[in-house]
Amino acid sequence: MPIISYREALNQAMREEMERDASIFVMGEEVGHYNGAYKVTQGLLQRFSERRVIDAPIAEMGFAGIGVGAAMVGLRPIIEFMTFNFSLVAIDQIVNNAAKIFQMSGGQFNIPIVFRGPGGPAVQVGSQHSQALESFYAHIPGLKVVMPSTAYDAKGLLKAAIRDDNPVICIEGETLYGTTGEVPTEDYIVPIGKGDIKREGKDITLVAWSKMVWTCLDAAKQLEAQGISCEVLDPRSLRPLDVELLVSSVRKTGRCVVVEVGWPMCGYGAEIAYQVQRHCMDALDAPVERVTSDDVPMPYAKNLEDRCSRSRET
Repeated sequence: MPIISYREALNQAMREEMERDASIFVMGEEVGHYNGAYKVTQGLLQRFSERRVIDAPIAEMGFAGIGVGAAMVGLRPIIEFMTFNFSLVAIDQIVNNAAKIFQMSGGQFNIPIVFRGPGGPAVQVGSQHSQALESFYAHIPGLKVVMPSTAYDAKGLLKAAIRDDNPVICIEGETLYGTTGEVPTEDYIVPIGKGDIKREGKDITLVAWSKMVWTCLDAAKQLEAQGISCEVLDPRSLRPLDVELLVSSVRKTGRCVVVEVGWPMCGYGAEIAYQVQRHCMDALDAPVERVTSDDVPMPYAKNLEDRCSRSRET
């Protein structure tokens, strides 16, 4: 099985889906002639022309709205944000239009649109470019939210998102684009709403998504040397959440720690903790714990950024 990068996996997903379905197009800042800010759209302009790979101005509200309108009339847009922090500029189109038109139209209009791009803290990009917004988008009825941690999941989840008839938020790990993994050459999807056990264990369940999966896998190796067997569970999809897999894992281990890059107040980890206590209270040997970033805007200074972030030692 070929080993490719997370970036290449996303690129393959878009290219293969665009070859399969002529109604799919990509729009965003620098997606065409510059091949994307993170080179995820490399070569798509040359393959599909400016008709289907559209460079947009710095106007997120505008091109997100164009995407929603195109989806209403049967096209399948992929809207790329240079960083998901910029999606806040387009919040009205995402939350008040994309997420609600199907319900408000009585089912007359599907909105098959994907909003994708990098999210979460990177390295010294400042507080306005370091936000983990998944808990907000997962709060909104009408949206689906996926966050792949591996190249395999990135390709399979993005393909599933593109084929979905509902709006899907695909938040990619900004620090994961260069990571590599095995990806099949044959067509496949990763079903939205299905989690994955990244490491089997019997003493404690570590729940994490996106780049924190890798942090938990590193921590699990360290803890193994101390005789502690960690199971690492990657939800992959935050909305819908694979509650069945979560419950099965925690009932097996009796303990759960949720690890995320977001802030503690109203973070997505709180929803996971609720689901665990609701379904596994009688099986828990200890309270559910949460590991988050500090409850402050991410500093730019490296020493302060390191202090606010979470590593395997945490």
